[in-house]
Formats: sequence, structure tokens, C-alpha cells
Amino acid sequence: MNRAYLDIGNWQLGFAAALILVNLALSVWLRLGLTRSLLVASVRMVVQLLLVGLVLEYIFALDHPLPVVGIGLVMASLAGIAAVNRTRRRYSGIYFDSVLCVFAASYVVTGAALVGIIDVEPWYRAQYAIPLLGMVLGNILNGVSLALDRFMDGAVRDAGLIEADLALGASRWEAAHPLVTASLHTGMIPTINSMMVMGIVSLPGMMTGQMLAGTPPASAVRYQIVIMFMIAAATALGTLGVVMSAFRALFTREHQLRRDRLRPAQPAWSTRWKRVTARLPGGARGRG
Repeated sequence: MNRAYLDIGNWQLGFAAALILVNLALSVWLRLGLTRSLLVASVRMVVQLLLVGLVLEYIFALDHPLPVVGIGLVMASLAGIAAVNRTRRRYSGIYFDSVLCVFAASYVVTGAALVGIIDVEPWYRAQYAIPLLGMVLGNILNGVSLALDRFMDGAVRDAGLIEADLALGASRWEAAHPLVTASLHTGMIPTINSMMVMGIVSLPGMMTGQMLAGTPPASAVRYQIVIMFMIAAATALGTLGVVMSAFRALFTREHQLRRDRLRPAQPAWSTRWKRVTARLPGGARGRG
């Protein structure tokens, strides 16, 4: 019996999971200290993907826009929060700015693709809307986090030069322009690098997945081209939005640089817990 795709059963998933033993063996052999992180990341990935699969099966069966829009809002919000969590410095309101910019860029580009390029009927078909939005969000997240980190680090590192320009009569935009362009460049570099080698060095996941599902290669390639242009546009819009938001937060209308508005990122709860327990009698050693 010919099938368009081959099913993967539980035993096959188990054999695939055994491949992580290569990473664990290297970590133990070379004392990389990654054994626990690899195990946690592997279990977390499997659980998250299985849960997402169940949720998407339910949503795919529905014929209503509200569930699709709702899960899209959740995905965009989590992506915006995750982008800020990767930065080393933050200012008041940075989470709101990040979520808003990620949401706006992803929804504008994905909506334009669904309605104007792929011509999905109806536009809220979850089979198309959610996977496209997910791929766009994953790349926006990286671009936003890199651009934000570059901008805020540069505002601290180059503060002397920026304040000298301001003191000599430069406007806040003139003084910050090199930092803005450098931050946008940093945020866009991963997408540009990926586009440069795509099809020669790497075969992207979406195209590969479609071909495994039985889609003709020519059609899969066309979809991938659309996806990459979507990713490039959304990443550019998202990074521009967050950099300009950070610019407004750190540079006042009186053309002053307010470094005091930046604060270092708080350590994760696990790190804070380790620090607290280390101060207790016996510390971490008391747990063996």
C-alpha cells in the first residue's frame, strides 16, 4: 500500500530519543557539566511538543477564528517575554514593548501572507495560520533579543561618546544613530546568514517536512521561499520596533541619555534559590 508519508510509532520515537545518549556521553567524558541540562531540555521538549500536538489536533478540528487568534496571542506574548529574558539589561516597560512589537510584526506579516500570497480560505484555517505564525515568531524572537541586547549594552559601553555628541549640540537621534543601525544589523544577521546558505548548505525544516509528507519538491521550495521572505520582513519590523522603543526609553526629548533607567537582569529563580540555600547552615553541601 502506497502512502504519502510514513508514520512514526512509539518504538521509533524511543530509538530516536536514544540518540541523545551521544550528547550525554560527551558531556560526561569531557566533563562539560551539561548532563542535567541536556536531560531537562530533552524531557521538556518532548512534553511540550506532545501537549502542543494534542492542542493543535483539537484546534485544527474547529472551524472558528477565535481559537486560532487566541493561541496566536499566547504564542506572540510568550515570544516577546522570552526575547526580553535573554537580555542582560532592562528598562521599565521593556516587556510591554517587546510583546507589542513581536505581536504587531508577526500578525501583520502572517496576515498578509495568508490573505494576499497563499490565499487561504478562510483566512483563519489553523492548518496554515498557526504553523506560519510559529515559524515567524521563532525568528522574530532571536532578532529582537539580539537587537535589544546590543542596543542596551552599547548605550552603557559608548555612553561617553554619546554624551559628548549630545554636549556638542547633536540631537538624540544624531547621537544614537550609529547605535541604532548597529543594533538593527545585529538583529538581522542570523536571518541573512540563513538565507545565504539555504538550499546549498542546509535544507530548511518546513521544506523537508513537506517533502516527507509527500509534497512535490518544486511546490515545497515555493512554500519555503514565501516563508523566508515572511521571516525576513517580520524580523526587520520587530527589531526596528523594539530598538525604537528602547531609544525612546533611554533618550529623552531634552536630548539626554538616561543610563540610570537601565538595570541588570534579575537571575533566574533557580539561581536565586541556590544563592539562598548556600547561605543556610550547611549550605548546598548539606544536601550531599
